[in-house]
Amino acid sequence: MAAAPGLWNSSINDTWDGDELGYKCRFNEDFKYVLLPVSYGVVCVLGLCLNVAVLYIFLCRLKTWNASTTYMFHLAVSDALYAASLPLLVYYYARGDHWPFSTVLCKLVRFLFYTNLYCSILFLTCISVHRCLGVLRPLLSLRWGRARYARRVAAGVWALVLACQAPVLYFVTTSARGSRITCHDTSAPSLFGQFLVYTSVMLGLLFAAPFATILVCYVLMARRLLRPAYGTAGGLPRAKRKSVRTIAVVLAVFAICFLPFHVTRTLYYSFRSLDLSCHTLNAINMAYKITRPLASANSCLDPVLYFLAGQRLVRFARDAKTPTNPTPTNPAPTAQASRRLDLCRFRRTDTRAEAGSASSENSSRESPLAGGGDTKDIRL
Repeated sequence: MAAAPGLWNSSINDTWDGDELGYKCRFNEDFKYVLLPVSYGVVCVLGLCLNVAVLYIFLCRLKTWNASTTYMFHLAVSDALYAASLPLLVYYYARGDHWPFSTVLCKLVRFLFYTNLYCSILFLTCISVHRCLGVLRPLLSLRWGRARYARRVAAGVWALVLACQAPVLYFVTTSARGSRITCHDTSAPSLFGQFLVYTSVMLGLLFAAPFATILVCYVLMARRLLRPAYGTAGGLPRAKRKSVRTIAVVLAVFAICFLPFHVTRTLYYSFRSLDLSCHTLNAINMAYKITRPLASANSCLDPVLYFLAGQRLVRFARDAKTPTNPTPTNPAPTAQASRRLDLCRFRRTDTRAEAGSASSENSSRESPLAGGGDTKDIRL
């Protein structure tokens, strides 16, 4: 696309669009060099701490595994790896789009960023489908909700995402601009048309289809949960209200974290191939950069959803803890237990004593004053 000389200077601002192609417009991106390092740094610290804690619970405290816990475990692994890929990006944006490392490391960081992002989306989809089956088809859920089936599905998710994100290693590259080296988030200028087709396919396969699946699942679950049970009156039971709240929170998190990022990124890539004004392109570029931290924040919100939607995980972790003072094999009875035991023995002995006294009166017609037999029975 040929640009008129006037267009090059029609929207001159402080900095170039540092991580993309040398387009006709100059974008004001000073905000990016503060927003992205700070947000990625916070997500890196919180995401690693929270997800490592969740992984510790899964590996060291959780004894019973099912489909939900299997998917949650892989989701925590994906979120932890995603958070681990952020430190180099924090350094890169804090230095003003300067990449002092190798091109291979640039490709690897971008690859890990998107691979774990889409793994998180697909594992959230797996969890949603499993919950939907549990509500709508409980018997089918018992069959397909076993841990061994979930492990196969999880392996398929990892294989699918790795295969789909492998082209990132081909497209992503670095380029020198004066004294700075840019680690591109897209591709070289000669490959940008192919990269645009690739991102469009990934948008439909790894985001639009999972998001539609989650939306359908939770709409069906909400309809079933909001339907009043036969013979009941009044509001929803407490368990159903909690399930409905969980549905709303999951949908809200998915929509807030992933939907704006993918919409603005698609518009940003698509509009760059159109002859639009620099003001419009700058607005789309700013919106895209602002929504990137939202997508990263999902790795910090997923551990919260574990404890909101999966209360059994908390109970498993609590019940599986090794007691600090293990109970001995033959524990000594407490004072209250001893009093109860003595009272029971006294009642049984007193009953035998009355029975023996009645038998003695009927057989020998002895005087009631001969209470030695009673005393003897009580002692026995």
